[in-house]
Amino acid sequence: MSILRVALDVPLARLFDYSVVGEVAIGQRVVVPFGSRQLVGVVMACGDTSTFAPERIKPVSQVLADSAPLSSELLALLQFCSDYYHYPIGQTVMAALPAPLRSGKPLTRKVPEWFRLTECGAALEMADFPKRKAVQRRILTQLAEQPCSLAILKRLSATASAQVKALEAANWIERFTPADELIAVNNAIPHVFREIHTLTPEQQRVVSAVTGSEGYRCFLLHGITGSGKTEVYVHLMHHILQRGGQVLLLVPEINLTPQLEHYFQQRFPDAALVSLHSGLSDAARLDNWQQAQAGTAQIVLGTRLSVFAELPKLALILVDEEHDSSFKQQDFLRYSARDVAIFRANQCGIPIVLGSATPSFETYHNAQTGRYQMLQLTERASAAASLPVVRCVHPKQNRMVEGISEKLLSAIEQRIERQEQSLLFINRRGYAPVLMCGDCGWLSGCPHCAGKMVLHLDTKRLRCHHCGMQMRVPTRCPDCGEADLQPIGSGTQRVEQVLQTRFPAARILRVDRDSTQNKRAWQTMRAQIHANEVDILVGTQMLAKGHDFPALTLVGVLNPDSALYSSDFRAAEKLFAQLVQVAGRAGRADKAGEVLIQTAFPDHPLFEALRTHDFTSWAASQLAERRMAGFPPFMYQAMLRAEGKVEEAVYDFLNQARAAAMALNHAVDVLGVVPAALPRRANHLRGQLLIQADSRKVLQQFLRAWQPALSALPAAKLHCSLDIDPLEF
Repeated sequence: MSILRVALDVPLARLFDYSVVGEVAIGQRVVVPFGSRQLVGVVMACGDTSTFAPERIKPVSQVLADSAPLSSELLALLQFCSDYYHYPIGQTVMAALPAPLRSGKPLTRKVPEWFRLTECGAALEMADFPKRKAVQRRILTQLAEQPCSLAILKRLSATASAQVKALEAANWIERFTPADELIAVNNAIPHVFREIHTLTPEQQRVVSAVTGSEGYRCFLLHGITGSGKTEVYVHLMHHILQRGGQVLLLVPEINLTPQLEHYFQQRFPDAALVSLHSGLSDAARLDNWQQAQAGTAQIVLGTRLSVFAELPKLALILVDEEHDSSFKQQDFLRYSARDVAIFRANQCGIPIVLGSATPSFETYHNAQTGRYQMLQLTERASAAASLPVVRCVHPKQNRMVEGISEKLLSAIEQRIERQEQSLLFINRRGYAPVLMCGDCGWLSGCPHCAGKMVLHLDTKRLRCHHCGMQMRVPTRCPDCGEADLQPIGSGTQRVEQVLQTRFPAARILRVDRDSTQNKRAWQTMRAQIHANEVDILVGTQMLAKGHDFPALTLVGVLNPDSALYSSDFRAAEKLFAQLVQVAGRAGRADKAGEVLIQTAFPDHPLFEALRTHDFTSWAASQLAERRMAGFPPFMYQAMLRAEGKVEEAVYDFLNQARAAAMALNHAVDVLGVVPAALPRRANHLRGQLLIQADSRKVLQQFLRAWQPALSALPAAKLHCSLDIDPLEF
């Protein structure tokens, strides 16, 4: 009889003891009784004794042997996340697994299909094979070298599946189940690498620095937009694949994964590449996750959750756009995938590369102080490409047409005449941010939130972007009955309408969350843009990063000023990064790029830094301000949040939590209880309490001491969470 210590998906910061006859591997999934339920858990430790009386220890109901156990390295990573982010260990472990592994249902893993030549196929003379059947010739040639899986044959052609069936019917190839040794040999074969671009001297220095390092090393790859960071990633991947290792590439957005997957598959046509993100079906995600776990997937490309993928041969981690806030999970386990990736690289003793044109100030400070090694790309990779010219347009000094300056409209007209593309960036979807009564001043506020309902004219609906509440657009003011209801401000839909009126013959494409809801909508749009079937793009931040549109030479930025005087101390940093990214879409090929920013504050230091492409001076000034103000990276923060339907209960809880924090008398700053930036959402009142310390160690010691007091506070009808290193205020 053995005692298993099991992690369960319950909000309790502990493991649970169960008995089992025989041995069970650490990391194995089991089904155990928990109250009246049967829960799936993961074995974290095994032993012979328990602190509980024998009669209180229930036996394991079932050992799930249909999947490989989780590795000790992954369990250690998850234990670190549980400890650092102060989140229950069971919920941390289960959140990292694909959905089918969290259920007790039997797994039905798709068995890879493998093919080899039959005797008839081996006897074929390729010289006599019909030349018009080029795909079949390639398949037969590939199988003559060695048996292959269908996944590898599909890389030869999009029609490989159909051609394989034809070859089977002709009795030239046959299916078979390969031995593990054959799979291992197949994965160890040197891989084809298509070297499309020759590295620039700067790029070569970066690649040499990373490949020449030993053990753990964190590199910041600070490269301007268009400097070829992706090309550096490709050559680093090639170095790792040649040595039989696995590469993990983290990207911030799901929308970036299909194009990157396609690009890397072109460069490594016979490498096993899988993607991991929430857009996949449960079955597809499980299959890809298990390929990574088995070591057969050599390149794993994914969003933040893929940082928890099992990778037994992990040799390199790449984090693209490392500054992006999408890497921070904002609910449940509130982890930063970038920071977890750094810990994982250290744990595995491997290099990690953080790439960005606008590094987060925390990362940049670490590079400046020597904790990370700075690698820079200061020139665009294409010799014909240059950084775009950035100009500011003052709305009050220029004639405006429905929120767009005549100067910008004229610049768009010139691009249409030259058959070049323009992009208008406005980070606000819908038609207008608010509907207002011209008589009494009524505004379209959300009945459930502190925010306003956005007008979506295409569906004739008012929609709250916070809670999802929708209603039909009223024909009269709900307060005074006046019919004069006016849309105030602009969103992507309104900008699109203005452009259609001004340029009726232009091909205009709007790209935002509303227009890309269908599964393949964005892939279709991207193909249109690359085929130069679009004259004007109107979009939100979906278009701001990671895209390379050779014909795009003009970027117009509308309404960026609201972030300049935000209460969020990171607002200016986020705006600068966003504008650098969107400006970087212009002039990436042999045609010069231009960026026009409509702002009422053209002399603001942020816009001056954009005009001169001077991130270094901008970062230095911002870091100096943060040092004086006592903000990260010079302080470390934790935010306690609470929300509930009764305002008094929310603030009572937070004030009691604050009193408990003060009573501990640790060397931390306990600030006052305040409302959240959005104080009411979905009929829940929201408040928060911020804790600061000048060292991460001191903050963690305080949080460990504070946790028992928090757990003892009454919070039955509240949703409470602790956010370490918060990004949202």
